[in-house]
Amino acid sequence: MLGNLVTGCSVLAPAGMLTELSDSLGVTIRTAGLLITFGAIVLCVGSPVTAWLTSRFERRLLLTTTLLVLALTNAASAIAPDYDSLLIIRLAMLAIGVLFTPQAAGTAALIVPVEKRGSTIAYVFLGWSLAAAIGLPLITFIASRYGFRTAYGAIALAGFVSFALLWWRLPGGLQGAPVDLRTWIDLGRNPMIILLLSITTLQMSGQFVVFTFMGPLLTKLTGAGADAIGIVFALYGICGFIGIAVATRIVDSWGAWKTSVLFTGLLLAGVAGWALSAGEYALMAGSVAVWGLGFASTNSMQQVRLVGAAPAFASASVSLNTSVLYIGQAVGSAIGGLLFAREWLYSAGYVATAFVALALAVVIVTRPRQAARAAAAAE
Repeated sequence: MLGNLVTGCSVLAPAGMLTELSDSLGVTIRTAGLLITFGAIVLCVGSPVTAWLTSRFERRLLLTTTLLVLALTNAASAIAPDYDSLLIIRLAMLAIGVLFTPQAAGTAALIVPVEKRGSTIAYVFLGWSLAAAIGLPLITFIASRYGFRTAYGAIALAGFVSFALLWWRLPGGLQGAPVDLRTWIDLGRNPMIILLLSITTLQMSGQFVVFTFMGPLLTKLTGAGADAIGIVFALYGICGFIGIAVATRIVDSWGAWKTSVLFTGLLLAGVAGWALSAGEYALMAGSVAVWGLGFASTNSMQQVRLVGAAPAFASASVSLNTSVLYIGQAVGSAIGGLLFAREWLYSAGYVATAFVALALAVVIVTRPRQAARAAAAAE
C-alpha cells in the first residue's frame, strides 16, 4: 500500500505544481503539462510490455527494485538542471514505475487466502487514494512554499522508506505465472476479461471528460477562485479515501460484483449530479463528493474482479487494466478538451454521464451467474 502511495505521488506530482515547474524551468504551463501527457503514453504502453518482460522475476526483487528506481529518479528530478532533463528522467521513472501497481496486486493474491484476496487487493490499492487525497495536496503545499525540487525530494524519501520496509517484510521466493504470447491470447479469448477491461475504459473516459478541466470549468460556470477549486479537489480525494476504505471492509462479505455495482452507481450519481447542477457551486461540490466515493473504489474492484477471473494471470490482466485506464484518460481528456475549446461547458457533464452509465450497464451484465453462462456458451 505504501508502495502504491509512492507510485501515485510520482505519477501525479506535476499536476500539483505546474506553476512552480513553469516558473523555475522557464517554460510555459502548457509545456510543463506535457510531463503528464507524455507520462500517460509511457504508462499506457509500458504496463503490458513490462508485465511480459518481467513475469519470470521473483516478486520481492521485482517490487523492491521498482521502488528503488522510483526513489532514485525522484531524487534525480530534484536536481534536474532544466526541463529537458526532467522530462527524460520522468519518462525513465514511469517506464519502470508502471510495474508496481499491477505486480503488487498480483503479489497480494499470492500471499493471502482466497477468502481474503478481495479486501487485501483493495487495501493495497488504497495507496493510490492516499496519493490523491493527501499526497497531491502536500505536494502542492511543499512546492508552493519551498519549490518543486523539495517536493520531489520528499517523494524520494518516502520511496526509500517504502523500499526498505517492503524488502524487510515481503516473503522471498514468490513467483507468478510466466507471461508469454499464449497468456495474451488466453486473456483475449476470455469474455469476462474483455468486459471488465471495457468497464475500466468507459469509467475513466467519462470521468476525465470533466476531471481534466474541473478547475477551469468551475471558474467559468460558477466564478470559483483558487481556494474554492482547492476545496472541491480536497472533497474528491477525501471521499475517494472513504469510499475505498468502505469497499475494503465490505468486499469479502458482499462480493466484488455487488460492491462494484454500488460504487459505480455512486460514481454515476456524482457525475450526473455535476451535469444537472452545473452553475451552482455548492451543488457541484456536493456532486464531486459523491463522485469521489466511487472513483477509486470502482478501479480497485476492477482489479479484484480481474484477479478472480483469471488468478494465474493476475499480473498480466491487471497490467492490461492499468493500460486501458490510461487509454480512458486520453479519450476522456481529448473529448473534454474539444468541448471546452468550443465553450460547450454544460455538455461535458452529460457526455461524462453517458460514458459512466454505459459502464454501469456493463457491470450489471457481468453478474457472476450470467458471466458463467457466457463463458460456457463461448466454450
